[in-house]
Formats: sequence, structure tokens, C-alpha cells
Amino acid sequence: MQAKLVTKIDANPLLSKHTNENALLRVAAYCRVSTDSEDQLESYKAQVAHYSEAIAKNPRWRFVDIYADEGITGTQDKKRKDFMRMIRDCNKGKIDLILTKSVARFARNTVDSLKYVRQLKSLGVGVFFEEQNLDSLKTDSEMLIGFHSVMAQAESENISANVRWGIQQRMKSGTFAFRYNILGYRKGTDGQPEIVP
Repeated sequence: MQAKLVTKIDANPLLSKHTNENALLRVAAYCRVSTDSEDQLESYKAQVAHYSEAIAKNPRWRFVDIYADEGITGTQDKKRKDFMRMIRDCNKGKIDLILTKSVARFARNTVDSLKYVRQLKSLGVGVFFEEQNLDSLKTDSEMLIGFHSVMAQAESENISANVRWGIQQRMKSGTFAFRYNILGYRKGTDGQPEIVP
């Protein structure tokens, strides 16, 4: 009888901290809203409160920080200062797990979404997307995260197209509301822009 060759594959130490019952996970949350409207600001406050409480309640978690971008688009990573700060902290080894409301809150750009999920996974940092119930460290999650990222990006592009169309229609009809935050102009008595002397 021939002896069987057994290959031992050691556990990845970066990933094993997520399965070790005694280890405290260093947990952070990422929150984002895309506009400064009143209902969006309430959503922003609710997200921050929800994750602060959820992290504090779990005895296996240690609170790191709440990273939050208010009134910022999710399509461009460089514009999201707190998102980029969170990524830097992950690279420094300060975070084990990130909680976020949804794939759309994490990023509305498919390339960025997958790039950062993969980068964080290589560091052993998981991202949990609450709305989709997805854990980025699970082997089957990347395809689902990619699918939700594509949907989030398409929704963002659709909203932008609708806003542009609405502005163009209001300009054509003469009902476009001119904003008077341009240096050197103010609203005149006739409702038209006038130069500030």
C-alpha cells in the first residue's frame, strides 16, 4: 500500500482573528450620505448612532471609530476624506472589521468598491454590508458585492442623468433658479442677477 501525501495548509493569521473566540475585534463603521438635505442629514445621524450603539453592545468588539462623509458623492473615492482616512487606518493595522449600511453607502463606483474590498481582504479586514447581509471575508461574497456595486453605480448614473435633464428643461422654460453665491453678483429687485458695485 502506498503512503498518502498530506499537505498542511497553515491558517492565515490575518483571517484567524475573525474566528478566534477569545480575540476582541477592532471594529469601525463607515457612514455616508450624498446630499445636505434635511432627510439625508437625519439618515446620517441615524447611521452614526446605530453603529456606535451596535459596536458598544457587542462584548467581542472594541470600538475604533466612526468614519463618516456627509454630503459627499460615493462615486469618487478621493473626495471622501473620512473614507480615505479609514483605508489608511486599515493599512496601519488599526481595524479588523468595518460595518456599513449597504454596498451603495460604501461606494457607488464598481471599480472602487471591488478594489477596496479586495485590498481590505488582503489585510484581513472584513467589511460587513448590513442591508445585503454580506461579509466580504466569506469566499462567495465578492460576486454578490460586485453585483450590488453595479446596481449602485447604475442608480447613481440614473439619478445624475435625471437631475441634468431637469436642469436643462428648467433652463429651456426659463424657470431655472439662479443661485446667487457667485462672487460679485446678487439678486436684483427684478429677480435678475445684478453686479455688486
